[in-house]
Amino acid sequence: MFKNKIITAFLAIFISVSAFFAQGFCAEETSTPCRYPDYCKEYIGQDKFEKFNRKMFNFNAKLNKYALRPMHVVWASIMPKYGMDRIQYAYKNIEYPKRLVSTLLQKDLKAAKTETLRFLANSTIGLGGMYDPAKRFFKLEPQEEDIEQGLSKCKIKRGPFLVLPIINATTPRALAGRLIETGLDPTTYVASPVAALVKMGLFLNRTSFMQPLSIYMERTYADPYDITRKLYGMENYIKNSNLDRQEVLDIESKIIEEVTVDSGTELMASADTNASLIGEGEVLEIPSEALEKNSEAPIENEDKVAEHKKEELVKVSGEAEVENKTEDETNKIATNEILKGGTYTDDTLKEAIQSTKEELKPDIILENFNPQTPVVDSMRTALFNLPGIDDSIWSELSIWNRSFAKRIRTSSIELTPEREKYKYRYIMQRDKSAPVAILYPSIGEGIMSHHSVVLAKLFYDAGYSVVIQGSHFHWEFIKSMPNDYRPGIPSRDAEQLKIATGKILDKLEKKYETKFGKKVLLGTSFGAVTTLFVAEKESRENTLGIDNFISINPPVELMFALKELDKNNDDWNKNPSNLKHKTAVTAAKILKLYNQKDEPGFKLETLPFSDYEGKLITGFILRQKLSDLIYTIENNKNTDKAALYGDINNMSFRDYAQKYLIKDENKTIDNLAYEASLHSISKYLKNNSNYKIYHTIDDYFANKGQLRKLKEYTGKNTVLISNGGHLGYLYRQEFIDELKKDIALNDKISSK
Repeated sequence: MFKNKIITAFLAIFISVSAFFAQGFCAEETSTPCRYPDYCKEYIGQDKFEKFNRKMFNFNAKLNKYALRPMHVVWASIMPKYGMDRIQYAYKNIEYPKRLVSTLLQKDLKAAKTETLRFLANSTIGLGGMYDPAKRFFKLEPQEEDIEQGLSKCKIKRGPFLVLPIINATTPRALAGRLIETGLDPTTYVASPVAALVKMGLFLNRTSFMQPLSIYMERTYADPYDITRKLYGMENYIKNSNLDRQEVLDIESKIIEEVTVDSGTELMASADTNASLIGEGEVLEIPSEALEKNSEAPIENEDKVAEHKKEELVKVSGEAEVENKTEDETNKIATNEILKGGTYTDDTLKEAIQSTKEELKPDIILENFNPQTPVVDSMRTALFNLPGIDDSIWSELSIWNRSFAKRIRTSSIELTPEREKYKYRYIMQRDKSAPVAILYPSIGEGIMSHHSVVLAKLFYDAGYSVVIQGSHFHWEFIKSMPNDYRPGIPSRDAEQLKIATGKILDKLEKKYETKFGKKVLLGTSFGAVTTLFVAEKESRENTLGIDNFISINPPVELMFALKELDKNNDDWNKNPSNLKHKTAVTAAKILKLYNQKDEPGFKLETLPFSDYEGKLITGFILRQKLSDLIYTIENNKNTDKAALYGDINNMSFRDYAQKYLIKDENKTIDNLAYEASLHSISKYLKNNSNYKIYHTIDDYFANKGQLRKLKEYTGKNTVLISNGGHLGYLYRQEFIDELKKDIALNDKISSK
């Protein structure tokens, strides 16, 4: 009794202090507006104790890596995954009191009733909570409630973001909630040596589930502290808004969809009117100022556009004949060329006009694809998976886990003296002289890319050893390069990738005392562009001995693709109201999908996202990749991190190109656009057949005019697919079967 009184008194004092502390530090903040959303500030506010927090974060990271993680590995190697899951279920069942109190604080009697029924069902039929018959048989969905949600409902302010020893991310309100939960945890009042061991086992089991995420964060992001703040803030908002409840999420999603559609109707109508003036499928970008005017705006501006384009064509091609073209012809060509990316020289203008008249037909039709929008369809790439990649009775932390993904090894090579070594991953066949596949992933993807692992499984099953490299547009590659290296010019990037690939192959051949057989290089998206540039260089100077090249969805004109990236990122400005809530609703949908994917019978044909939500998601992901890159380029020990992120959140991909890639005063974006396009290697594409390109007709990073030109260069070496946006068809069996034919060891890649 005395012990309980002390705990109660301490809780009262702590809550009072926390409430005062929170109010003192949670006033409305003013900050410099950013061109792109700063999600850290949106969800967690100003980082008032950043220096202290970063020091604590680094301390916790080392404590986790060198103390906790080894214990988790031992535990996961003793207890199979099934046993770990049962213990975790049982512990969640024991936490029933905190969920009940939370729902009562929120005055949510329906949720309190659901939690009580779940507790009774799982405690009896579910053998103490080790199983979940409440969900399986009675359709009672679990409520992930905690005391902080109740405190939030009671209007207690959040307070500043804090990182404390062992506790990696929290706030004063969250700390108060944890302390109250300690008093509500039945295991708190059981004191004996046996109970202590049980508690230790429960703690190790519970915290071990966070290790895979911790490892992923370390290996994937240049600044784990920054991404931790973003994810913590977003998750905290979702939880305290009850967006983790399906019924709440459905209501909020419907409201946002209606508001977004209503506010965008006039804008979309204007865009459709303008698009119809130019012609079938050719307009992928219309200047924003034109959308604000009437449908006559594009025509009124056409003379200025044409004049500007004529000047640029003279600069690029040096041909005075451009001036001799008729005004109508020049205007038509110039307008189309600007809208299509603007990288054709004068020599190809007539061909470009002719190519726009030809119908573009798919070589592979995806039956029953049910397309949504190109952006949302592109997100289906997340469905790309194969059986056996992660299959194991052991946790991925266990030393006994021998799934395909765990058998992939990590090694490194030195690319630049006194710089960090470049890491890569590989898996070898038993026959070490087997053919080898080298993988270049999409923009910003590191060596832990899930797509690379799936593609590696395809190649490995076909008899190849596999080497996985990271994207050259990734912070780890930057750290291995000379200080002045900046990725983004494919020809220069390809040269560096050739060196890296050559050193990796040499190291593996020496290590295993062998010579690889056939060599295949495959790249996706941004990696697909450099794959073709490597192929072009190899055709002139064969140093790697690669037999075949496979390029999946390469942007035909890289600068055009970057403009489309920026356009998608800028679209949030068209409807900026309540951005924080909209993003949280979208993130909650993603979490729901993630939690459902392992359920029996789960099948996903379409994604539950609007086009607006799709752009929010892809914008967040791709801007994070750009953020990591710029952070690595600009960061040093004395850098003001807040100021650095202020600059990052105001920088577009085009700004990146302007700042880091154009060093010559006489060089322009248009010059760079040609160098970074497949037009610059058209001679190789026309005269060789040792490559294959997969593309989709609805890829929003390449319009139809560009795809027609690519088809003209490559003939049958380019296979066009009917749907999928950008890489959104990889999971389809039609594509997988076609790729298997390409890599079959008794077949060659199809020629023209």
